[in-house]
Amino acid sequence: MALSNPFLAELATAFGIATEFWDWKGRLTEVTDDTVIAILAAMDVDASDPERASASLEALRLRPWTRLLPPCVVMEQGTPKSVQVHLPDGAWVRLAVRLEEGGFRDVPQVGDDEPPRWVDGVLTGQASFELPADLPVGYHRLQATTEAGQAESTLVVSPAFLGFPAAMGEKRAWGYAAQLYSVTSEDSWGFGDLLDLADLSTWSATQQFASYVLVNPLHAAQPIPPIEASPYLPTSRRYVNPLYIRPEQIPEYAELDERSRNRVAQLKARLKKELAGEPLISRDQVWAAKIDALRVIYDHGLRPARRMAFNDFLRREGRSLTQFATWSALVTRFGGDWRDWPAELRRPSSPTVALFAEQHVDQIIFYAWLQWIADNQLRAAQSAAKDAGMRIGIMNDLAVGVGGSSAEAWTYGNLFADRIGVGAPPDHFNQTGQDWGQAPWRPDRLDDLSYAPFRSMVAGLLRHSGGIRVDHIMGLFRLWWIPEGMAASEGAYVRYNHEAMVGILALEAQRAGALVVGEDLGVVEPWVRDYLRQRGILGTSIAWFERGPDGTPLAPEDWREYCLASVTTHDLPPTAGYLAGEHVKLQHELGLLTESLDAELAHAERERTAFIDALRHRGFLTAEPATTEDIVEALHRYLVATPSRVLCAALTDAVGDRRTQNQPGTDKEYPNWRIPLSGPDGKPLSLEKLYRDDRAFRLASIMNGFSTPMVVPRADTELVV
Repeated sequence: MALSNPFLAELATAFGIATEFWDWKGRLTEVTDDTVIAILAAMDVDASDPERASASLEALRLRPWTRLLPPCVVMEQGTPKSVQVHLPDGAWVRLAVRLEEGGFRDVPQVGDDEPPRWVDGVLTGQASFELPADLPVGYHRLQATTEAGQAESTLVVSPAFLGFPAAMGEKRAWGYAAQLYSVTSEDSWGFGDLLDLADLSTWSATQQFASYVLVNPLHAAQPIPPIEASPYLPTSRRYVNPLYIRPEQIPEYAELDERSRNRVAQLKARLKKELAGEPLISRDQVWAAKIDALRVIYDHGLRPARRMAFNDFLRREGRSLTQFATWSALVTRFGGDWRDWPAELRRPSSPTVALFAEQHVDQIIFYAWLQWIADNQLRAAQSAAKDAGMRIGIMNDLAVGVGGSSAEAWTYGNLFADRIGVGAPPDHFNQTGQDWGQAPWRPDRLDDLSYAPFRSMVAGLLRHSGGIRVDHIMGLFRLWWIPEGMAASEGAYVRYNHEAMVGILALEAQRAGALVVGEDLGVVEPWVRDYLRQRGILGTSIAWFERGPDGTPLAPEDWREYCLASVTTHDLPPTAGYLAGEHVKLQHELGLLTESLDAELAHAERERTAFIDALRHRGFLTAEPATTEDIVEALHRYLVATPSRVLCAALTDAVGDRRTQNQPGTDKEYPNWRIPLSGPDGKPLSLEKLYRDDRAFRLASIMNGFSTPMVVPRADTELVV
């Protein structure tokens, strides 16, 4: 049924809350009053009854009229944009743009027929100005001058079209997708780290001729156990998880005395003994050993030039890093959820927090030092990738959001909606819906802050990478908000200013010379994909999801050019496991199916048969009978036949792995994000063994379009084609 009163409906529209949506079966579903009222309450809007809803609506209508300038204006270069200024009726105003690189541009006034209105006892008028189309891209300032003085706000001019970075040229690019924590070398600490990433990139470039390595989000987790396993549920997307640091690669490690070196060696040896035979990745044990080793190295101190570099890092990062490091220190004292801390510690601006920082300055500097070290090692990994010949290098992954107990939620406060989770409505693969345990940004507060948190986050991710994959890029357009206490299916979509967020993303990527890929799988409004294509941002195409109008596999020539094309993704089993229907069996075991097991297995078999028929029809699969490996290779030949400019092969497919990294809709029921890279036999596969894996070379031959298979080199430094 429709919402109960028109004020509630108007408020929902004004705050971007969709009151209906199309479900995965094509049914139009209406959102309830309770859902809308709860979501509005999370944005400090009282709509609990018609009178309060009416008052809230009137306050909303007047809000722009209480400001001289809007807090933030985002425009595309090449397209003029109108901006409204509000001031006492009859008063004069001049508007100019203070350019980022220096200088001013006057902004001409244009006609405006909007009548004045009374605001807080003042008759207030509206004046319109047209920002010129030829403004340079960048972050500028709008400057309004009146009799009362000057006021400024942010003006963002974004590139109209991003496209491919110059480093790609006109050639197609392909690369590997890897869950870095799962890719361990014999000398790592039981957890894939940034040196492993550098080595994986070097091998991928020099031995496989790949152009990039796409890794899972490397975002920071809480610094105490239990450490969150999901890289998609971080505590900060701005900073790096220090679990990825390789202690021995820190320059100060080489300067340690014998006693300190022995201490680090003992910590590592004890950890290796504890992890021997452990089938899963154990973040808690790894971190307990690694942080002790890192503290030994930190306590050694820095020589003068290194101290200068560290101080410069602290200066550039500023308050954001200081607050994150302070939060990290507070967590070790008061626990992982700041909402359970004493009330006087729940705001970073609190005098009690300042006193704590004074008393624990060394610990706070240590956590800041960890970020400096991680930043250096990530830069080294990207340098190794580029030096080895990669045209893109490291492609970082940006998670959708963070949890309510996160460092970001503590730092930014009411930027986050209270008592709201983020997830997805029911779909074929998760038929009860999903609650990802994340807290959403408030669209209105983002605008008030001129999108500064989003800007700094994207810029930080692109600082040492050649590309960025935006997980669930629809989150820049809308997110599925779930009020606390309600089921995932009882949520509603809430819209964001996609023009602002996509524009900032494109601007930061252009400055970094980076590629941007948006993960646009699942329920996506068709116009969203069109909009991203118009802005030069790639989508994502997965073989299993690409279907023609008749439901059969989409012909390769009909795939998108502007997309990252792959056979599988991290939320599905590796292709060998998918072909065996293991995703269906797992969902059945976990109680996630709404249809019977037999019905879902039959559906999976029809899907598999349809694809095998398509592969044979195209001549990509000729073996009879075909092995699983034959089919995996044929599927990648299918990818190569598409016009997609960026191709991706899962590293798990390159080695014959079968187990999925993540089963959506589960938490403790399945060991998500804890599966080590393994061969077909299920035994963990080290990075050194990967170097000699003939499956990987056969797959790389296909991705490179070679007519004859590459062979495993006779030595790690020699490639024979």
